[in-house]
Amino acid sequence: MDINYEYYKVFYYVGKYRNITKAAQALGGSQPNVTRVMKLLEGALGCQLLLRSNKGIAFTEKGELLYERVSAAFLQIQTAEEELGSSSGQIEGTIVLGTTETALHLLLFHKLKEFKRKNPKVRFKIYNYSTKDALEELTKGAVDISVVTSPVSVGRNFACKKLFSFREKLVCGGNYRNLALKKRHLKELAGCPWVCLGKNTVTYDMTSDFFLEHGIMLKPDIEVATSDLMIPMIKNNLGIGYVPEPLAQPELEAGTIFDIPVYEEMTPRTVCAVYDLKRGQSRCEKEFLDFLK
Repeated sequence: MDINYEYYKVFYYVGKYRNITKAAQALGGSQPNVTRVMKLLEGALGCQLLLRSNKGIAFTEKGELLYERVSAAFLQIQTAEEELGSSSGQIEGTIVLGTTETALHLLLFHKLKEFKRKNPKVRFKIYNYSTKDALEELTKGAVDISVVTSPVSVGRNFACKKLFSFREKLVCGGNYRNLALKKRHLKELAGCPWVCLGKNTVTYDMTSDFFLEHGIMLKPDIEVATSDLMIPMIKNNLGIGYVPEPLAQPELEAGTIFDIPVYEEMTPRTVCAVYDLKRGQSRCEKEFLDFLK
């Protein structure tokens, strides 16, 4: 069967992004042309590959089978091109990362600096999400790897590698320093003003579940969109709250925030790298994952 290779290339990008418009943008073409190529490929193969709806693109059973084969082949070709094009022996390519603010500060900034020093020809596109959104974008194929904070729930086609463990520490600003003078039960602090990440985050869900385990309803006075806002809010005495211990430690040592000792401890959390096993990884993605681990 003699089918233009470009058809499969277009099909690969449609499958990667599950979206005709995004595939066209990645290919530098137009949406009508991508749609036309998909119809030509379906005609040449004699079967329907795509299901179109208001929610976007989904594969038929045959489309899913073809995508598994095409994506594996396409990644092999990309890897070969990277290897042949690199006269210095250094890896080349682009990695699209979806990550959380916490994962960035706890791990990724340091790892990216070291990886780029050793592999200057690898380029990164980095998007900041909540854990839930980062995993959703990975499922859509919009990012290659998601580096997120637990708890993480993924399907069987995805790998989740633990990279770094940390604990949440309960802290307060100077106006609540009396809370740091003795160890307390969490219930004793229920009436305090609380600062927390917003309801659309796994951190909020985890904290809410932790409170319920100890007979308390989480009712934050202030909800913030990103974790980097937590410590400034607490330093300015807008409430008490849980923050990752590695982020809290410099402020604790500087005396700008204070540790509130409590009998109840949260389950340790992890920074994880999540990627799609079915899609496969390019050479530079594999190198980066190995470097993270």
